[in-house]
Formats: sequence, structure tokens, C-alpha cells
Amino acid sequence: MTKAELVEFIAENADLTKADSTRALEAMIEGVTAGLKKKGKVTLVGFGTFNAKKREARTGRNPQTGEKVKIAARTVPTFKAGNKLKDALN
Repeated sequence: MTKAELVEFIAENADLTKADSTRALEAMIEGVTAGLKKKGKVTLVGFGTFNAKKREARTGRNPQTGEKVKIAARTVPTFKAGNKLKDALN
């Protein structure tokens, strides 16, 4: 499902206009991003948990040339699905 399809789905199911649905989705995405930056964790009970995970610096390899490449340390987002979401899929 693309972002546009999700906006359309929200508009139909929440009885909103597409513009309102777009703003709601954008606000939700900004909220999750801000929560990860501030506290490192956002929990949506029943849906899942977003976490900010720190990865250490490491040495990788360029697959085309085989030369070693330094990969900087960084923070990456992760998601763990909640039980209700898992149950809905199975």
C-alpha cells in the first residue's frame, strides 16, 4: 500500500476529506519521528513499538571493487509488531 492509497483508505473509513487525511497522516509521521528523536521509543498499544537503535561504526566492503569501506555509527529506526497486529495477519 502506498502513501496515497493509505490517505484514501483513511478518508473513506474516517469520513474525512483526502486533504484532512493527508494532514492527519503527516502529523502522525511527524509525531513518531519527534518521539524517536526525543525519547527513542514510541509505543502504539496493540499495533507495535518504534525504537531508535544505535549501530556502532564498522568496516564494510564495496561489492564492486572489494575494497574496505568505513561505515559510520548511526541511529536507525526499528519496529516490533504488537500482538493485535500479529493476530490480524494470521
